[in-house]
Amino acid sequence: MDVIKAARNLGTAMQKDERFVEYAKTKLALDSNEELQDLVGKFNVARMNIERLGEQEERDEEKFREANLELREIYDSIMNNETMKAYNDAKLGVDKMLADVMAIIQMCSEGADPETCEIPEGGCTGSCSTCAGCH
Repeated sequence: MDVIKAARNLGTAMQKDERFVEYAKTKLALDSNEELQDLVGKFNVARMNIERLGEQEERDEEKFREANLELREIYDSIMNNETMKAYNDAKLGVDKMLADVMAIIQMCSEGADPETCEIPEGGCTGSCSTCAGCH
C-alpha cells in the first residue's frame, strides 16, 4: 500500500471515529441554529462598529466603551449557548485526535517504530514549531 492510499484509509477511519461523528453532528446543529447564527451576525456587525469607531480621529471614548461592552455581551451569549458549548466540546475531541495522529506521524518521520511509539503527554501538537524539544 502506498503512503497516499494509507492516508486516505486514515481519513476514512478518522471520519468513522466517534469524536468525528459527534463533531459533525454538533457542527450541523451549529450551522442550523438560527438564534446562534443571528448572534454571530450581530457579533460581526458589532465588531465592525468597534473597528469603525477606533479608526476615527477624534474617538468618542464613551461610544467606544459601550460598543465594546455590547460586543462582549454578544460574545458571552454565543459562548454560553448550549449548541455552541456542545460544538466546542466536540471540536476539542477532534483537535486532540488530530494532534495525537500528527504526533505519531511526526515521530515516525523521525524513524520511530509506528507500532510502539507513544503519544507524548503534555499536549504535543505534532508541530515542532510549538515545542521546546522532544523528550
